[in-house]
Amino acid sequence: MRVQAKDHFNGAVTMAPMDPVRIIAGRASLDDVMAELCRHRPVFHSEADLQHSFAKVLWELAPDVHSRLEVPQRGLGRTEYLDLQCLGPGGRTAIEFKYFTRGWMGEAGTPVEDFILKAHGATDLARLHFVRDIARLERFCRRPDQNGLALMLTNEASLWTPPGRARRRTRDHDFRIHHGRELSGRLLWAEGTYEPNTCSLRGMYPLKWETYSEQGGAGGEFRYLAVFVDSSTSGADDATGE
Repeated sequence: MRVQAKDHFNGAVTMAPMDPVRIIAGRASLDDVMAELCRHRPVFHSEADLQHSFAKVLWELAPDVHSRLEVPQRGLGRTEYLDLQCLGPGGRTAIEFKYFTRGWMGEAGTPVEDFILKAHGATDLARLHFVRDIARLERFCRRPDQNGLALMLTNEASLWTPPGRARRRTRDHDFRIHHGRELSGRLLWAEGTYEPNTCSLRGMYPLKWETYSEQGGAGGEFRYLAVFVDSSTSGADDATGE
């Protein structure tokens, strides 16, 4: 399997081998999208800014992939909304984004812009919501030609850093998403004492954080976590899988 790849130095487009697991809509490599995105947008103002910029770069790399924002997904008697649906001639990808930040101020990008990022603070909820995104994608990806991608971009190092051995067990212990962790099975919030936050995953997901950009000052390092979901993990709707 091969995919179009753009040489960022001379602009030439070639056909390169692709990892079928990390492909968007059967056309574009996530690695290529993130590399091209970082060239001009190493920092984002908001999650919506990230979504729009990601869709723009995807179109530039794969013009036959069409992107749709906030697509309704109906099930369990309610309507949920998917951040981005990418439709290609040979496949489609459902994408959920998370952009979680700690405080940072600086200049970045082409053209250069001023950024003032707020500290979101509640890292336990950031983990919970990211895991819920994976569970949602397991429900949404029912077609054999569709996969899903849960993507988190952050400058909050505590999300990718493994907790110390002496650290006490926190309520989000099962939802830890640090580098090297594997997510699978039934995840309990506060050891099961708060059932609404219980989350069940059908697949097994090894977590690998990757460098996105390096900016100056405290909080200037940005990394991303990408988790792909395929249709083999999709099944009947599960009320605990939000």
